[in-house]
Amino acid sequence: MTDLAPPAYPPPAAPGVAERAFADPTDMAIARSAALFENLQPAEAAAMLEPVLAGNPRTPAGWILMARIRLALDQVEPALDAAHRAIELAPDDPRPLAIASRALTLLGKHDEAMSMAYRAVIVEPKNPLWHDRVAWALLAADRQLADAEQAARTAIGLDPNEAHYYFTHGVALAALGHVDQARQALTTSLRLEPNNPVARQRLDILNGDAAPMVEKKKRGWKLFGRKTDAAPIRPEERT
Repeated sequence: MTDLAPPAYPPPAAPGVAERAFADPTDMAIARSAALFENLQPAEAAAMLEPVLAGNPRTPAGWILMARIRLALDQVEPALDAAHRAIELAPDDPRPLAIASRALTLLGKHDEAMSMAYRAVIVEPKNPLWHDRVAWALLAADRQLADAEQAARTAIGLDPNEAHYYFTHGVALAALGHVDQARQALTTSLRLEPNNPVARQRLDILNGDAAPMVEKKKRGWKLFGRKTDAAPIRPEERT
């Protein structure tokens, strides 16, 4: 994605640009909050956005941003609530559907997570982000793995230059037992993004050079599409 790398649903303009573009105080406050979030300050972004939404609760862009921020803070239930508020206000926007799907996956509500992911695809079928979300919803549920592989392949077809989609495809292929093809997909992912440690670890496991990862009960949300001094980790690339 986005990934990331495509941005997560999508990034705002720089603060100065945003302030010039919006005359409405609510829009300006949302843009400032988004800028804080993109600069890896989610707690500060949430603090700025909370009074904005309290005073203007019918602002879907604000709720979408809040849902992303809550996930970044590992506040999954509040993230889901914010996503639902956005869905109520903008039912044809795929972004809150995908965010809700992610939150539901983290909560172990896999049927609902898959449903939300498919709804996002129906709304915007040409966006690879939503096909990738379908793949991970299915992988997390450990069911319909062939469909997960197909969804990952579709994402690659829509954006063949994004490393994360090859990573997803590699995980899906490995889950199906197609080890050689999984190696190829992960190798491609690393060629496009050499410094991703999670893709490297997955490939090392397939090659027998590392022990399998131990599943953790709780997995944190990593900022999607973040480029920092450390190698970027996408939401689904967790250890």
